[in-house]
Amino acid sequence: MRRMKIATWNVNSIRQRERHVAAWLERRQPDLLFLQEIKCEAPAFPAMTFQALGYTAEIVGQKSYNGVAVLGRIPFTVIHRSLPGLPEDDAQARYIEVQADGITAIGIYLPNGNSRGEEGFAYKLNWMDRLAERIETLLANDTPLIVTGDFNVAPTDEDYAKGALSPTDALVRSETRARLRRMIWAGMTDAIRAVTPEGPVYTFWDYQAAAWERNAGLRIDHALLSPGLAERLVSAAPDRMEREQQQPSDHVPVMIEIG
Repeated sequence: MRRMKIATWNVNSIRQRERHVAAWLERRQPDLLFLQEIKCEAPAFPAMTFQALGYTAEIVGQKSYNGVAVLGRIPFTVIHRSLPGLPEDDAQARYIEVQADGITAIGIYLPNGNSRGEEGFAYKLNWMDRLAERIETLLANDTPLIVTGDFNVAPTDEDYAKGALSPTDALVRSETRARLRRMIWAGMTDAIRAVTPEGPVYTFWDYQAAAWERNAGLRIDHALLSPGLAERLVSAAPDRMEREQQQPSDHVPVMIEIG
């Protein structure tokens, strides 16, 4: 395995943010970039734009909602296009799993859990349980593993600005946090907190109420690393400058470098 740069970005519509993503790829040149909330089916994804920059695209799309993709400038193989363990008729496009250079890399758009009342929250918790099971299976096989994307979880109260979320928000409810802790306790390392143990390291700022200007952000985009990859971690940080662009996503990219 060689040195790798793996990034994640909830772009909140790839067709609106195509130029942003292309410019960022040219500047930062990750080996793999996982995208969330692309909000389109595969035929509408601007794959040719990224191919011109040397990136191959694999898309798990859904019309108008959700949707994930991975862009790679190194060879990779798709292993799963949906989360193992979910019902076969679950049509929500939220998961892609690939192998690249000896690493299994999973990109997720975890359910928010605030819509559809308790039914929506139960869907979120079930999804997290299935993800934890997948992580545990891969760790049991000593698989070098990174799970990255929009988790829609603020792990602790330090991970969101005061007043940015209510105590009953699905992103911070005790049941949500407990399931994220299950993944950590299985042996995964929170890459951002391994590098920056304390203080605000936000990855999302709402479009409303001048959240960006007030730095009223959330840390909900994460990268979890298996033990072997955690030992090779060089850096992990959000690229805040992307939130300053015209018509930006409400999330910024997060880059993880593994030596």
